[in-house]
Amino acid sequence: MKKTLAYFLYTLLLSAIVCACSDDLDVQQAYSFDLVTMPVQKKIVQGESAEIRCQLIKEGDYQQAMFFIRYFQPDGVGELRMDDGTVFLPNDLYPLDKTTFRLYYTSHSTDQQVIDVYIEDNFGQVVQKTFSWQNDKGDEEEIEDKE
Repeated sequence: MKKTLAYFLYTLLLSAIVCACSDDLDVQQAYSFDLVTMPVQKKIVQGESAEIRCQLIKEGDYQQAMFFIRYFQPDGVGELRMDDGTVFLPNDLYPLDKTTFRLYYTSHSTDQQVIDVYIEDNFGQVVQKTFSWQNDKGDEEEIEDKE
């Protein structure tokens, strides 16, 4: 009787272990990320370009993760382009193929200018960074200093 009970418990324990195992791999696909930038100048003159050095920092690496970039300009008028020459249109989504890149903002107005840059992944996560510039009157200040 003890031997039969021991076999029964052994079989029950073994079947519980086998049922607990799964062939499904738990692969994490969505890792959090952030956009890190070097300090950006605070003043800009109409027609001048400001460089924004960017690096996408990811907590993990999933080969099929895709990233996209878009921007919106709530104040001022200007143009944002990528280091490869791609000129961005506001609110249009563009693929981001590299993790280290440069953006160039060119001022087209004499007012304060603000842009919001959004980086999105194909899992719905979004990171937003805001950049702002004041108009640099430059020549007028130099004339005042000389007098």
